[in-house]
Amino acid sequence: MFQFFTEYEINEDTAQITGTDVNHIRNVLRMNPGDRIRLCDAAENMFIAEISSVGADAVTVNIIEKEASSNELPGRITLYQALPKGDRMDNIIQKTTELGVHAIVPVRMQHCVVKLDEKKAAAKVERYSKIAESAAKQCKRNFIPEVHPVMDFKAAVSKAVGESRVIVPYEHAGGMTETKKVFESLKSGEDISYFIGPEGGFADSEIEELINSGADVISLGSRILRTDTAAITALSLLMYHLEARWD
Repeated sequence: MFQFFTEYEINEDTAQITGTDVNHIRNVLRMNPGDRIRLCDAAENMFIAEISSVGADAVTVNIIEKEASSNELPGRITLYQALPKGDRMDNIIQKTTELGVHAIVPVRMQHCVVKLDEKKAAAKVERYSKIAESAAKQCKRNFIPEVHPVMDFKAAVSKAVGESRVIVPYEHAGGMTETKKVFESLKSGEDISYFIGPEGGFADSEIEELINSGADVISLGSRILRTDTAAITALSLLMYHLEARWD
């Protein structure tokens, strides 16, 4: 069953889908009145709905039932991702959305090869947001992860420390015993941020700033991972730990 999102909270027996999804429903999927879809609202509620009309600018649906379960993790996880080369960010956003990330913040770090001016950065974020939306629909999320504007490292650290517990996978960290200890100390519903460095790794000053800010430094194993692999691996471990512990 195809899934779509609305930008408002559904409190009535009918709802409307607008924007680019109208063309997708009408001309790509060629759906008709009577077809059923999943519809998620701004409050992260999921509904089963039946299309009643397909217009040029809006699709109107009748709400059939509200689903009781949620597909979200028991805690909000934000990825602070160093800007990678090429199209690796596309893959990072797609896969971490599938794994349950709540928000993604692209970060300029000292060893980032990619240098974006404000115009290019804004265009990238718009593209990344569309990738997150598409992935959220595919994996039946209750929520589309927000992709924030590109931030400088110091601003990103300040934001993360002020809002959540911070975890940093680092290739020179100790063994997996410390990783296990950190994960076992997490609380249900706790907001978590994790920082992933660029292809050239974190600068020494960046790691020092994160540690001095109270971040937990962990290992992802004895092998050095690419930045996109590290982002996905760290979230996979967090997802498993959170869902296995509080399922």
